[in-house]
Amino acid sequence: MKAFASRSGLSKADENNTPMDNPLGIHPNGSNSSLPEVADRRDNTSSQKLSAALSNLQLSSHIERPASTARLFLQSPCFFHKRFDDAVNIQKVLEEIADDEWLSHSRLVQTATGVREVSKQLQRRPVKRAVRTVMIVTKARDNSLVHLTRELAEWLLSTPRYGRDVGINVYVDAKLRKSKRFDATGLVAKDPRFEDMLHFWTPDLCWSSPEKFDLVLTLGGDGTVLFTSWLFQRVVPPVLCFSLGSLGFLTNFEFENYKSHLNAVMGDVGMRVNLRMRFTCTVFRKDRTKGADADAVEEGEQFEVLNELVIDRGPSPYVSNLELYADNDLLTVVQADGCIFSTPTGSTAYSLSAGGSLIHPSIPGILLTPICPHTLSFRPMVLSDSLLLRIAVPVASRSTAYCSFDGKGRVELRQGDYVTVEASQYPFPTVVSGGGEWFESIQRALRWNTRGVVQKSWSGRTDAGQIDDAAEEEEEWDIDTDAGLVGTDSGIGPSEDGDTISSSPMRRQMSLLNM
Repeated sequence: MKAFASRSGLSKADENNTPMDNPLGIHPNGSNSSLPEVADRRDNTSSQKLSAALSNLQLSSHIERPASTARLFLQSPCFFHKRFDDAVNIQKVLEEIADDEWLSHSRLVQTATGVREVSKQLQRRPVKRAVRTVMIVTKARDNSLVHLTRELAEWLLSTPRYGRDVGINVYVDAKLRKSKRFDATGLVAKDPRFEDMLHFWTPDLCWSSPEKFDLVLTLGGDGTVLFTSWLFQRVVPPVLCFSLGSLGFLTNFEFENYKSHLNAVMGDVGMRVNLRMRFTCTVFRKDRTKGADADAVEEGEQFEVLNELVIDRGPSPYVSNLELYADNDLLTVVQADGCIFSTPTGSTAYSLSAGGSLIHPSIPGILLTPICPHTLSFRPMVLSDSLLLRIAVPVASRSTAYCSFDGKGRVELRQGDYVTVEASQYPFPTVVSGGGEWFESIQRALRWNTRGVVQKSWSGRTDAGQIDDAAEEEEEWDIDTDAGLVGTDSGIGPSEDGDTISSSPMRRQMSLLNM
């Protein structure tokens, strides 16, 4: 929520009609009111304003905006809010809090609870809007996926939607323009109108005009999803991921049922979107020009990562020596083969292999996982997403370091260079298939908390309440039962007088033989 709260909100035209400008339940009071009564009245009025602001969660219908305002979409840090629908004016809420002179602890609690509720509602409520342009991302070199891409594109182009007798606009990879397997010419020949509806995307188009796409479909595995995040280095359209790979932590839709899934998303059901956290990683290099200041640095590459930032020693034989700062405060000096700064989404990737914990994608945090640390007490930890982390290579370090961003863009950090990590203002929205899809993915891919055989109960009953036939047969032929013994496993048996006493192994054997 923090990542986009400072800029999201209603449009200027809608701000004048928000409930906060006309608060509810303001009762006039007499002029002779005492100071405590005035304070209570102001606190009540401010609380009602805040409640009215936070309760305005009804998603309005999408309004087509003129082309002259299309440039404004790129200025928003959250594509989901500005491109889709206005949900709540967080900036207005923050202004109400700042102007409140009678701020109390109970009001702070109410504010925190309300903002947290807004965050939950944004991901629970389905968004219903017209999807008129779809982008398909797939592996252009995989022959089987190319055939599926052709099938999906033809279905999207030909299925009537939104009162028309044809489908919607489709963008496919520009590498498929001359592909014989995709056969764009034969697809256009089926209907002349497809020529104006079938387009080809390039990485430059994704960077410059992300507002062209209402929905992105990925055909492949988690690597295809990461590639999509790499294409959209700023604002990202909602992404629906079809599972056609190996693991599939991010791909929760089966391609066999793509027609029913897409009909629901583009129809009356709508889509629920999970705003996955990303990192903004910026490289800063020391200014090594002659006569430059010792502390002078130059800003270098900047990347938006969905999984993790990895800093390691590279080919150097020496252990990495890295200084870790949080908001300019030195936290520790990392002496290890390297360290991983992972998002909650990336907690199932490299961080998990290095001993890091699993983190639910909806938890905002930065997971720090060391790689083969030199000290046994350097354990993985989760840091607040509000921190600005800085990882620097000391000037006195024996060797350089190397950093990679989602496994791409490997960059060398020399002595005096550093890289910063912070929560991105541009989340990665993925369409949700169900409430427990994350747990289902780790159970399917990792066999999380799965054992081969379930322990039997004492009564011999199954989970469905039925008596197990094997247990019933075993109870029927139990030799201890025929001998009249009770609890033979504990060595307790009946005596000659009928009393249950502790018997020795010899007495127990004699009792079994009726001696």
